[in-house]
Amino acid sequence: MAVLVITGTNTEVGKTVATAAVAAAALAAGRTVAVLKPAQTGVLPGERGDADEAARLAGAVTTLELARFPEPLAPATAARRAGLAPVRPHEVADAAAKLATEHDLVLVEGAGGLLVRFDDAGGTLADTARRLAAPVLVVAAAGLGTLNSTELTTRELRARDLGCSGLVIGSWPADPGLAARCNLADLPEVTGAPLLGAVPAGSGSLAPAAFRAAAAGWLAPRLHGTWDVAAFTAQQAP
Repeated sequence: MAVLVITGTNTEVGKTVATAAVAAAALAAGRTVAVLKPAQTGVLPGERGDADEAARLAGAVTTLELARFPEPLAPATAARRAGLAPVRPHEVADAAAKLATEHDLVLVEGAGGLLVRFDDAGGTLADTARRLAAPVLVVAAAGLGTLNSTELTTRELRARDLGCSGLVIGSWPADPGLAARCNLADLPEVTGAPLLGAVPAGSGSLAPAAFRAAAAGWLAPRLHGTWDVAAFTAQQAP
């Protein structure tokens, strides 16, 4: 797993914090890690981007951001409005491949969902994953509505003959409702992909040392963690 592409089923599902958790668990397992953010939108020069936040939480990871656009829009739209060159899938793939020669694990964190456009030619994170022949980790919401969006994302991966390494719930509530608790069993059922973790809501607000100490406990062994999906699901059973 030299390169792992990380996408979300939508914006604000906890993708950056989940990326940080994967990075922290891999670091704790003795791996060298890089986090690549192809296109950062909605952030001005000098402000912290998603890759910076992942490094703040996870620790000693290499970070690389290929382009930054000031407006919080899809990368293609943000680049066009800013009058700047967009990022293209082959550029992302080339950068990730280079990082993979120097690190045990490269995490490529997309913007928004799988098919959000990088450029006006329609290039997407899915195209980058294809160029890299890399598996895709899907970060999903916990509650009502997540079954549809997560199934659509994993169906698109299959339609493009891309591998899905699994699902991570990006923000597991402290007091989950009935839908969230049922979704623990339903998400793997409707997607055909394993549930590989659940990151507690608010984890991004933890002190970095506390985040790093806890991260492995939120993720399954496949992601260098110790989380037990069967035990967690049984504990949360409705």
